[in-house]
Amino acid sequence: MDVVLVAEEPGAADQLRSLRQWLAGDQLLRGRVEARERGPEPGTLGPVLEALVVALGPGGAATAFATGVIAWLRSRRGEVHLKMTLPDGRSLELTAKRVAGLDAAALRQQVTDLVELTSNDERQELR
Repeated sequence: MDVVLVAEEPGAADQLRSLRQWLAGDQLLRGRVEARERGPEPGTLGPVLEALVVALGPGGAATAFATGVIAWLRSRRGEVHLKMTLPDGRSLELTAKRVAGLDAAALRQQVTDLVELTSNDERQELR
């Protein structure tokens, strides 16, 4: 299952590059994180990073992904907004502001919710 991550604030491409590097640092996700780029804007050089596509599968990749995204969000300063979209069209929006102040139990619950969502459980409802 491929999960698409999009950042929607100024500097989104830089945020996505940072997240890609963070996730690729996890052995279970290495080789599973790809950049989705679009052509350059008129008058600029090079393609624009518009999304990350993460291929999840068996072997703990969903847990590594959820843990990595939450940890990365907690390390961000300022407003960071990510939208995660699943192949069936369901989506979830995450912000650094929302996870920054969570205690350990709430963080575990966030990771659990993301793992359940990305583990092909069609019954999981988004919050």
